[in-house]
Amino acid sequence: MAKKNDTAGPTTAATQALRAAGIPFVPHAYRHDAAATDFGAEAARELGIEPARVFKTLMVETDAGLGIGIVSVRDQLDLKALAGELGAKKAAMADRAVAERKSGYVVGGISPVGQRTRLDTVVDDAAREFPTIFVSGGRRGFDIEIAPDDLLAAVGGRIARIRRNSGDV
Repeated sequence: MAKKNDTAGPTTAATQALRAAGIPFVPHAYRHDAAATDFGAEAARELGIEPARVFKTLMVETDAGLGIGIVSVRDQLDLKALAGELGAKKAAMADRAVAERKSGYVVGGISPVGQRTRLDTVVDDAAREFPTIFVSGGRRGFDIEIAPDDLLAAVGGRIARIRRNSGDV
C-alpha cells in the first residue's frame, strides 16, 4: 500500500471519516464510463487489479432492520448467511432509493465508510486473503485501498462468510 492517507483523489465523506479516525488508506481514482452498470468489474478493470480484491457494498433490508454486506465482486452475497449474521431470519436487497438515502451515496459509489446512517456491517471473510482490498471511496470512479482490519475498525463491523461463489451449491 502506498503512503498513508495520500491526498490524491477526491474528498468524500469516506475519505474525511478515514482521515479523522487516522485510518490509513490509498485513494484510487479512475475514469468512470457513464454507460457502465457493473461498477465493481469496471473498477477492477480500470485499476488493473484482480476482481477478487474489489469489494462491493450492499445494503439489505431484514426483519431486524437495515444492514450492510461487503463481498468481493467475483462473488454473490448469500442473503441467508448475512441475515443470520445480522440477527434476522431473512434478508432482501434494499431498494435503491433507500440505499442512497441511508448511505448518503449514489448506487455504484456507495462506500461502507462515512455513511449517513451507520448500519450493522459484515465483511466477507475472503477479504482476509489479501493485505489490502478495494472498496468504493464514495463516488463512481473512485475506490479506496484499505487493509481489511482497518476497514472493520472504520465501520465498526465484523467478519464472516457471507458469500456464495461458483463453487457453492
